[in-house]
Amino acid sequence: AVRPTLFLGSRGAANFRLTIRARDNAYHSGNWGGLLSNPGTQLANALACLVNAKGVLQVAALKPDSLTDAVRAILSDIEVGGMPGDPALADGWGEQGLTPAERLYGWNTLEVLAFETGNPARPMNAIPGSATAVCQLRFVVGTDWENLVRHVESHLHQHGFDNVSVEFMRGSPATRLDPQDPLVAWALDTLARSSGKKPALLPNLGGSLPNEVFADILGLPTLWVPHSYPACGQHGVNEHMLTSVAREGLAIMTRLFWQLGEEGEQLMSRHHQWRRGEQ
Repeated sequence: AVRPTLFLGSRGAANFRLTIRARDNAYHSGNWGGLLSNPGTQLANALACLVNAKGVLQVAALKPDSLTDAVRAILSDIEVGGMPGDPALADGWGEQGLTPAERLYGWNTLEVLAFETGNPARPMNAIPGSATAVCQLRFVVGTDWENLVRHVESHLHQHGFDNVSVEFMRGSPATRLDPQDPLVAWALDTLARSSGKKPALLPNLGGSLPNEVFADILGLPTLWVPHSYPACGQHGVNEHMLTSVAREGLAIMTRLFWQLGEEGEQLMSRHHQWRRGEQ
């Protein structure tokens, strides 16, 4: 809410399910405990094999190669959290050696969204017959996410978890307009002039959007200007937006669209010239 923001794409998201089916029935833990494998215990260890107790992704093949010095320089100007309503950041959580901004906008995270074995609502004194977990990989450009199942299976097999089935559920690509594109400098300058503030530049959003429709399918440069703030309660029952932020966003977009109408032909000519120079 303090600074207007421009972001150039979004992280991708890939959801997948891990399942261990040991047997059709649950068996009494007193009669069979220590003799039958426990899928819940096994799956908990399989998950720990994929992401450790500090939240660090352990599958090397699913880590990105796009956290360049240029991206680090952009993110050095970004502070994460600290606004009223924001949760406190966990000390020592996530990929080590990275700043919070680099972990959020320049790296990949694997989250366990749900994990079930037996019946948590009515637990029985029995060894469950199966266990399942739904996980999500949030990823930036430069990640081989389309081969996620193969990479996860290979990693699990290397660590002795041959009985875990991996099912891809759904996913969307990551996108990022090159920050060196002349359109980016133009947009930042326009945001600064309309707001009187130094805008924040993000190489991509931490979340996911269907931006690939524009960036990949249509081949368009994408510039996103959010009109909210991080503590808006997004996806919650108290989701909201601040009048002051919305008003500033409307003023920013009015000037952006006006300038685009005035300078659009020259801007796109510079964009295409820059693209040809890169190729």
